[in-house]
Amino acid sequence: MSYLPREMPFPHPSPEDETYWQGCRERKLVIRHCNTCDTYSHPPMPSCPFCGSMDLGWRQVTGEGKIFSYTIAHHPVHAALKGHTPYNIVVVMLDGADDVRLVSNVVNASPEEIRIGAAVELYWDEIEDGQFLPRFSLKASNESNKKEAS
Repeated sequence: MSYLPREMPFPHPSPEDETYWQGCRERKLVIRHCNTCDTYSHPPMPSCPFCGSMDLGWRQVTGEGKIFSYTIAHHPVHAALKGHTPYNIVVVMLDGADDVRLVSNVVNASPEEIRIGAAVELYWDEIEDGQFLPRFSLKASNESNKKEAS
């Protein structure tokens, strides 16, 4: 079962991010990478936002990271979300991808369990036949971290 309703509209790929969405279909999280200055950037653009180079490629990343920011939505911002609140929207800082942050959701946590700095790992959420969205789940180590902090 998908984290959000299947009636939610799917993003329409552009020439710059088609490779990203193809990676999602293959359950591979790929992030734009500049071959000139060796930095990652997201969302994908036609040139590097750091050095301006057009020598760009894609690199697969692990999908592990930490919650950088989040909000809990209590109001359905789309008709498909009616009856599906509250839901979380998180910004995940990806490990090993410079300063790249991905907007997504945490699928296995109540609103009270989500916190800034919590470790997360990639979870592929099938939203329709053959199409997956990168979402996240709390890492099991977060539970032991909560107990140690008490």
